[in-house]
Amino acid sequence: MLKVALIGLALVNLITYWIYWLDKSRAQKGGRRISERELLVWAAIGGTPAAILAMRKFRHKTQKVSFRIAFWGVVLAQVAMIVILFRIESTGAE
Repeated sequence: MLKVALIGLALVNLITYWIYWLDKSRAQKGGRRISERELLVWAAIGGTPAAILAMRKFRHKTQKVSFRIAFWGVVLAQVAMIVILFRIESTGAE
């Protein structure tokens, strides 16, 4: 089960990186953009590491304050969820 989850997470991160690259490419060419909501959803479902890498590599969405606030809100929610899950696991509560 863990192996399947890790493969799924790797796939989500590959797709996330590609989507951020695609949006940056379209932005440079004046093409149809990918919505910020979709970019944030891919980060939220597990693509945060790839989103951070893509944002830094392509310098994409790094200047838009509203996007950065929403993105780091997603990251904060993910960290909080992980902390809660670890606490539940360590106490044996269900």
